Amino acid sequence: MKMKMIQKLSIAVAFATVTAGAALLPVPAAHAEGAEAHFEHMNWSFNGPFGTFDRSQLRRGYKVYKEVCSTCHSMEFMHFRNLAEEGGPEFSDAQVKALAAGYKVQDGPDQAGDMFERPGKPQDAFPSPFPNPEAAAASLGAAPPDLSLIAKAREGGADYIHALLTGYKDAPAGVTVPNGGHYNPVFVAGNGFIAMPPPLSDGQVDYEDGTPNTLDQMSQDVAAFLTWTAEPKLEARHRIGFQIMIYLLALAGLLFFATRKVWSDQH
Repeated sequence: MKMKMIQKLSIAVAFATVTAGAALLPVPAAHAEGAEAHFEHMNWSFNGPFGTFDRSQLRRGYKVYKEVCSTCHSMEFMHFRNLAEEGGPEFSDAQVKALAAGYKVQDGPDQAGDMFERPGKPQDAFPSPFPNPEAAAASLGAAPPDLSLIAKAREGGADYIHALLTGYKDAPAGVTVPNGGHYNPVFVAGNGFIAMPPPLSDGQVDYEDGTPNTLDQMSQDVAAFLTWTAEPKLEARHRIGFQIMIYLLALAGLLFFATRKVWSDQH
C-alpha cells in the first residue's frame, strides 16, 4: 500500500513538473490564414524561459504607439494605469497621470443629461481614434485592427510586427499594386498587398534617451511594446513557473529516495 501511494505521488509530481515547465514557455500566437510569411527571428530580451522585458524599450515603444500607431489603431484592453504596473514600462504614478491627462476622454452624462469631455485619468482605457469601427471604415476604407493583442493574433508575434513595419518595398517587375495599396511581401494575408502605408520612417519619433531613432529601431521598440500589451504578465508567469519547477524537483528527489528506502526495506 505504501509503495503504491509513493508511485502515485511520483506520477503526480512528474505531471505537475511538466505543467509548471509549460508556464515558462511562450504562449503560441494564432496562426494566420494562407501562406506562411518568412522573416528574420530577432533576439528579443523577453524570449526564452527566463526572458524579461527591457523597460527602456517598452517606454520607447509606447512613444511610437502614441505618436504614430494611435492615430489609426485602438488598444481597447489597455488602461493608462497598466503603464505603471510591474513587468511593463513601469512609468511612475506621476508620469501615468500626466500621460493620461494629455488625452480628452468622453464622460457623462452630466446632471443635464449631456456627454462631456474631460482630461484622462489613470483608470481610463486608451481612447480610440474613432467612435466605432464603422466610422473608421468610412474614413480609411477599412477598420484598422485593435493592437491590444495583435502580437498573439499573428504568427511570429514580435518578429512578424517588426518584419511587417520594415518590409515595405517597391513591387517587383510585372506586379501591379492595386489603387490605394502598398507592396509588402510580409503581409501574406493580402498576397503582398496592404492598405496601410508605411507608418514609420527614420527620425520620425524623437527618443529622449538618445537611442538612434531609425526605422529598424522604432519597429523593434513598438513590436516589444505590443508583445507586452498582449502578455503583460509574462515575467510573472516565468517567475512563478521557475519557482514551481524548483519546488517540484526537490519534491521529486524526496520521493525518489523514499521509494529507494521502501524497496530496500522489502529486501
